[in-house]
Amino acid sequence: MEINPNSQQPTGSSLPTSALGNIQRPGEYLRQIRVSQKKELEQVSSDLNMPLKTLNALEQDDYKSLPEATFIKGYYRSYAKYLNTDATAIIQRFDEIYANDTGLLPNHALNNSPIKIMGKLPGSNSDRNKKWLKRALLTILIIAVVSLIVMGVQKWTSNKEEADVPKANQSNVEVLPMKGSASATAGDQLVLNFNRPTSVHIVDATGKVLATGRQASTLTLNGESPFQIRLDDATAVSLSLNQEQISLSPYTVNGKAEFRLSR
Repeated sequence: MEINPNSQQPTGSSLPTSALGNIQRPGEYLRQIRVSQKKELEQVSSDLNMPLKTLNALEQDDYKSLPEATFIKGYYRSYAKYLNTDATAIIQRFDEIYANDTGLLPNHALNNSPIKIMGKLPGSNSDRNKKWLKRALLTILIIAVVSLIVMGVQKWTSNKEEADVPKANQSNVEVLPMKGSASATAGDQLVLNFNRPTSVHIVDATGKVLATGRQASTLTLNGESPFQIRLDDATAVSLSLNQEQISLSPYTVNGKAEFRLSR
């Protein structure tokens, strides 16, 4: 038989009386009933889903190791119901002795209770899944917005570059005709053929500018040699003087050619 060291042992039979005695404490009374019913404390803990530490404190009437009085009364009611005994007298006796043991009223909450009430339990799996779903949708939305912004910038840049680059078949070269029909056919003849657009600047011996600007098609010029010639992209041009093909490689540096040409 279990003995509670804090209880006052009767001189007669150790079996519990049919009602709570005048000098018995609630926990001691319940412990005696449990022992008489041959129930182990571990079994009660499992059946009531109540920690062993809490049951021990209840049976030893150790109220300072338990939470506030309201919870203690709830424990007593559950324990009494489990043992098939009336909880009314137990709660009444508890109210009488609680103030003496703790110095507090039975309805007062213990702020420094060593057994703390658990806080809000974490959300269920469904709640967590909803949070992750919201985060995933937000991430997808952000990626979509950033992608639209990048595509818009790329499109704007591409349109700007296309606007800045002249069309391949467009020529804005300015060919300056020589005065007088005789002058137009006299002298030397330059013929320039282009495989892609490039800028040219050609001046003859008299200082007359024969052509300047960007050209993409065949250009035929008449003037007095020697000619001062500048080609921004010499590899894009083939040149002949008086129907004689002229190699531009000796005059080309870093793709550009600037030289004097005479017959």
